Amino acid sequence: MLESLPLVERLALAYGSAKGRDVLLPIFACDARLSQIVRQKREPVLAQMRLAWWREMLEKPADQLPKGDAVLDALSHWPERGQLASLVSGWEMLLQEELDAAAIEAFVDGRANAVRLAALQIDSGNNADVQTAAQYWALGDLAANLGPSDERERVRRQADDLPRNIARLPRSLRPVFILGKLGQRALDADGAPLLSGPKSMLTIARLGIAGF
Repeated sequence: MLESLPLVERLALAYGSAKGRDVLLPIFACDARLSQIVRQKREPVLAQMRLAWWREMLEKPADQLPKGDAVLDALSHWPERGQLASLVSGWEMLLQEELDAAAIEAFVDGRANAVRLAALQIDSGNNADVQTAAQYWALGDLAANLGPSDERERVRRQADDLPRNIARLPRSLRPVFILGKLGQRALDADGAPLLSGPKSMLTIARLGIAGF
């Protein structure tokens, strides 16, 4: 599953604890699968069918899931796994011709909810802090994948409603903290990529090791 992730997520995961990596990896891998589907935007009907399949699988009882898919196998015994359907719904909103505020909010909420569910298995506290970091990650990543446009500006405006401070998270959740800070930097840089050259690598190392 690790190989399927964007490089920035693989780097962030490297700074988490073993338990944190084990729980976050399936979420990131599921998110990456959904991202690949939505990239087929030129065939929206096919994309919607595949997203519907994922939603159905995430909502099924564990004993009814097909075997052999690494992501589904890893998520099969998750508590409240059905709530991950909001992640699918968020990605589905990106199939719209133009992203309005509601679509952006659904995408951000879906990603943040998935990360929150993972965090509950790792650390019972820090819910609000995890939510803020995950929202910045979602908004920054989305802005980085949109060209200069009204859509990108809508994404940046949604970030204005978030707390400016992203609280330091424990090592088990350090990957979420790293992605949140990178997302915030991307938004501050008008939608620059989360990972952009050697300076980004140094930033990840500093955030991962020092936690600030």
